[in-house]
Amino acid sequence: MKKFFPILKKSLLFSGLDALQIQAMLDCMNGKTVRYEKNAYIFRAGASTETAGLLLDGSACIFQEDFWGNRNIMAKIAPGQIFAEAFACTRSVLNVSVVADTPSAVLFMHIENMIAACAGDSLLHSRVVYNLLSAFAQRNLYLNEKLTHMAQRTTREKLLSYLSAESARQNAAAFTIPYNRQQLADYLSVDRSAMSNALCKLRDQGVLRFKGKHFILCEKFQETCRT
Repeated sequence: MKKFFPILKKSLLFSGLDALQIQAMLDCMNGKTVRYEKNAYIFRAGASTETAGLLLDGSACIFQEDFWGNRNIMAKIAPGQIFAEAFACTRSVLNVSVVADTPSAVLFMHIENMIAACAGDSLLHSRVVYNLLSAFAQRNLYLNEKLTHMAQRTTREKLLSYLSAESARQNAAAFTIPYNRQQLADYLSVDRSAMSNALCKLRDQGVLRFKGKHFILCEKFQETCRT
């Protein structure tokens, strides 16, 4: 576990804590590390959980899937990010699944132990609870941003909305997104072929350039967003 402490110290959940304090909280929450192969389910929709996960290594996706296997990607999880915390707090049935995109390591923690008073440092618990609330708020903001993209009427407009937000987040006109083409289509709830056509048209119009997950927004991008 010690090799993952740099990730834990950078995570929002353990923000402001030193190594000894992090270890104390892991002991309190019965922290347990589990490794997953690529495409393995970390959580399945329809189940319930008493633990939240924190990604230590690799990458994972949170998504909803219908009866026919159509996916709606809710979020991509990067190392240091917590997930399933709301379900662990409420003991409610998961309406999403979480799958490892790559070989991954996940830290599972009993959230109730974090919230409940114990013989440990109450100020330390209060700090971590505050960080947990910040994680909830961050998740809500992220979902609100997704709703903004989804509210756009066309595939082209959804792409422009998403890429504009990603550029602002990374404070750069050239940036790399976390999704491959299929995942991006699932995230925006659009047809992959239609999305690819829209991207090619935007490229041919000089609005942007792209290669794989890397995008460069050109000067015409702002003009296109205003029209």
